[in-house]
Amino acid sequence: MDLVKIRNLSFKELSEHMLAAGYPKFRANQIFAWQNQKLVQSFNDMTNLPKELIAYLNKNFILQTLTIQKKLTSEDGNTTKLLYKLSDNNLIESVIMRYNYGYSVCVSTQVGCKMGCKFCASGADGFIRNLEPAEILEQVIIAQKLVKQRIGHVVLMGIGEPLDNFDNVVKFISLVTNKDGLNISGRNISISTSGLVDKIYKLAELDLSCTLSVSLHAPNNELRSKLMPINNKWNLEELMQACRFYFKKTGRRISFEYIMINKLNDTIEQSYDLAELIKGYPTHVNLIPINSGKQTDFKPSTAKDIKAFKCNLEQLGVNVTVRRTLGADINAACGQLKKKEIRR
Repeated sequence: MDLVKIRNLSFKELSEHMLAAGYPKFRANQIFAWQNQKLVQSFNDMTNLPKELIAYLNKNFILQTLTIQKKLTSEDGNTTKLLYKLSDNNLIESVIMRYNYGYSVCVSTQVGCKMGCKFCASGADGFIRNLEPAEILEQVIIAQKLVKQRIGHVVLMGIGEPLDNFDNVVKFISLVTNKDGLNISGRNISISTSGLVDKIYKLAELDLSCTLSVSLHAPNNELRSKLMPINNKWNLEELMQACRFYFKKTGRRISFEYIMINKLNDTIEQSYDLAELIKGYPTHVNLIPINSGKQTDFKPSTAKDIKAFKCNLEQLGVNVTVRRTLGADINAACGQLKKKEIRR
């Protein structure tokens, strides 16, 4: 019999397990607090539970789903990259980032990725499987234990396409926002997508108060289709319509991620096209100098071109920032450390 990953269970589901096994409901309260507030990684550490209940838990459930395979910290101490081994020996990554407002963790949602974006290492070796809610949640828990401070922000932008693992991601959000658990505000959770239009509509209907972060990376269909195969299924016009619906439904500003690639998508003319594409409702553009890893021949735009691109967007009324480069010395871009470890 396969052990149940206990952190997959909502409080209601855990309570039902306890009652079915003949234990009072208050035991579920204790267990839920131990695993989601005190963040223990062993049932044996739940010191206020009777020995027979601990034995029952060890026999039927698993609490720890990840083990740290490798940990790298940047020279400035602001970024920590973690390579995890799952129970089936697959590898995933997450990144802990320290900002002036506190700690944020970028988590993976899949082992591999189906999207095939040309600039990304995450899907270079194909898709293997979806992560379960417990496996996503534990990335946040381990991060909080490591920094010994509260993790206030979660970014679903690591390995995988979050909306391709829709049900598990939605359950993870319900668990991580639970007031009796980590209690992270939905407003401090950012869900990234390469543009799964049908799932954007579905997510909007749930109104989870999360920020939708859309990987755009090109201002026209021709270039975007070359960079991101998903654009052949849902083009920019369909994607923009879905984004406007998301804003109308949730009131949450859309964030657009735009990788800056030298001599490919960083001209002044393209900044005009980008501003025209996203006009008409509250948005934010995050310019990201591409990480010049070995997985592609792409090079980052020059500082001069990035500044000119940003200044022109600002003059056109676009809210825009340039993402601070974090962890370049430790392969912090998603998928790089995993790929290096597999090759090794």
